Amino acid sequence: MNNGKYVFAQIASLLPSRIFDKCVSTHDGNKWVKHFSCWNQLMCMMFGQLSCRESLRDLLITVSAHSNKYYHLGFGKNVSRTNLAIANEQRNCCIYESFAYEMIAIARGCIMDEPDFTLLIPGNVYAFDSTTIDLCLNVFWWASFRKAKGAIKIHTLYDVKTSIPAFVHITEGNVHDVNALDVLTYEAGGFYIMDKAYVDFKRLFTINLSQAFYVTRAKENFNFKRISSVKSVKTNGIICDQKVKLKGVKSSTSYPVVLRRIKYFDKEQRRTFVFLTNNFTQSAVDIAMLYKYRWKVELFFKWIKQHLKIKSFWGTSINAVKTQVYIAIITYTLVAVIKSKLKTTLSTYEMLQIMSVSLFDKTPLNKLLQSSVYKNVKGQKYEQLKFELI
Repeated sequence: MNNGKYVFAQIASLLPSRIFDKCVSTHDGNKWVKHFSCWNQLMCMMFGQLSCRESLRDLLITVSAHSNKYYHLGFGKNVSRTNLAIANEQRNCCIYESFAYEMIAIARGCIMDEPDFTLLIPGNVYAFDSTTIDLCLNVFWWASFRKAKGAIKIHTLYDVKTSIPAFVHITEGNVHDVNALDVLTYEAGGFYIMDKAYVDFKRLFTINLSQAFYVTRAKENFNFKRISSVKSVKTNGIICDQKVKLKGVKSSTSYPVVLRRIKYFDKEQRRTFVFLTNNFTQSAVDIAMLYKYRWKVELFFKWIKQHLKIKSFWGTSINAVKTQVYIAIITYTLVAVIKSKLKTTLSTYEMLQIMSVSLFDKTPLNKLLQSSVYKNVKGQKYEQLKFELI
């Protein structure tokens, strides 16, 4: 595969350059640019992500040692710290946001459903949550969070079946999680799994009107009246399966129709969970199991924080921060596409580790990532809820 090319050039060749050019032309990204184009910027930032560079200075020291390879790596004629810093600060981050969504669509289209998703759910299943990244308020003055602390939030809609983020929204740290529901476009027949921080009945009713389904947990002060109950099998852990209506004046006005309340007892943790949903066709056990998959978005946040550079930023403006995050998403989806095309059994973590030390090699990518050569790296096992089915 691409014999004679550097590994990084082989990786970059799998990017749809024509689609990227359309994103650039839409936002006039290369206007007044003499030699360091948006493509060169993307290549430099992707190289920093794949090689795990800690800072802009670290990145430039590394690439400047290979200045005779700039053309073959896609960096352009010359790369300087000033050029890259100015590009990150001034070039519209919407270029990379648009391209990130194009890569997300490509990745979701070529990746098969995860084998660990065993439920028979006809529509797509999404987990929605946010992660907070702390920043120094003196440096990132725009990132309001607390009185003496700055932060940003990355609100992510995660496709559980393909393990690809379907939507990424970046805000200041003081924006409440539930506000991010306003920017989502709901897919008819899709399931949206959220924790109880997102219980806002006006917004949940919007999901219901979109003919989509939500699964969330009830808050402790949930006020309702029972309409009817379905006889449940206690051995499955289902305590009750009810149709209910809201009792509060404000909440009943915001959500005027019937919803479903499921109470589940986890024998292993000896803990009770109360789920709310607007789906009345799936079994109560399936609804409880669906909520378990919400934990996958938490694992995604943990993974990208550990293996991609989104905690230390190479620019201080909001444009530079968003540019770096979206390029990290582009890198993640590109690695997922490579994994799918090469049909390797290596994990994404193993692929990144191999690539990070091989970017200047000329080994064909398919030979480099042969899964038979490497032993599987055993990672930690993460568990949230263990549902026992009988």
